[in-house]
Amino acid sequence: MSNRYVNRAFATLQKFLRENAVKDKILAKETTMRVGGPAEIFVVADSLDHLKVVLDTAQEWDLPLFIMGKGSNLLVSDSGFSGIVLRLGRDFMVKRANGSKIRAGAAATLPSLVQIASRHSLGGLCFAVGIPGSLGGALVMNAGAHGSCIGNLVANVITCSKKCELKVLEKNQISFEYRRTNLEKDDIIVEATLSLDIADMDAIKHQMEEYFAKRKNSQPLQLPNAGSVFKNPKGTSAGKLIEEAGCKSMSIGDAEVSAKHANFIVNRGHATASEVYALLRIVQKRVFEHRGIILEPEIEFIGEFDEALMLK
Repeated sequence: MSNRYVNRAFATLQKFLRENAVKDKILAKETTMRVGGPAEIFVVADSLDHLKVVLDTAQEWDLPLFIMGKGSNLLVSDSGFSGIVLRLGRDFMVKRANGSKIRAGAAATLPSLVQIASRHSLGGLCFAVGIPGSLGGALVMNAGAHGSCIGNLVANVITCSKKCELKVLEKNQISFEYRRTNLEKDDIIVEATLSLDIADMDAIKHQMEEYFAKRKNSQPLQLPNAGSVFKNPKGTSAGKLIEEAGCKSMSIGDAEVSAKHANFIVNRGHATASEVYALLRIVQKRVFEHRGIILEPEIEFIGEFDEALMLK
């Protein structure tokens, strides 16, 4: 990537976004795994106007653009990202409950949506308690737990194209499948409306406590991690397969397959993205050798990594 192009793009972004545009920002602190190198340009778009500036600038200078939510389910390479990393800010965090619906910006966190649903006696979102992602990221991957998923609750989704054209998609226009949707890859989710059920507040709180206790008891929440590393193959769980292949507690440097839940890789302090990735490859290879099953990553990768993972 030409430094001249990056510098010109940054000058434009800094002019309009001011302190919300930063060069060479280390992404490790922006991810739940706490690993990763710098983004050439890191920006926070607090409004649709800001978003338009970012999209126009990326297009004008032909710079790659990556949308980062809260940094969960993500592994950033040690070399970082050549281009612009965009995070949605202030105006995209707004959330409002109206009757049995919650309308929220894509940057609203799942825990905050669980809380607003609870305060308004709205059931259906309890499964998301403790999931540290944003609404936008959850919708892209159809996040779920405890037999429920976010796609089941969608009334509509508003997306923004690279030309900054807004489009409202109703639920029947979106296909939500296990950890994927048919939303256009280049479109950015900016807002969504969730349709919930009126429920007893005490029952909601009890279910939230029950689900959070299960998460706390079964997942390594005390150490940095990116969430579930691999998708569950049909009819079994990735964690079970990884454990059966003898990979539980395996480590490379400070990256370790969690002893608490084998489908989590944790950062024990100073892990690098390369160590996490190498461990991922070994786990995938061993499961394939043991059971003939290729585990498909659930986490997303940005930046350059040395060798490719096995593909289905």
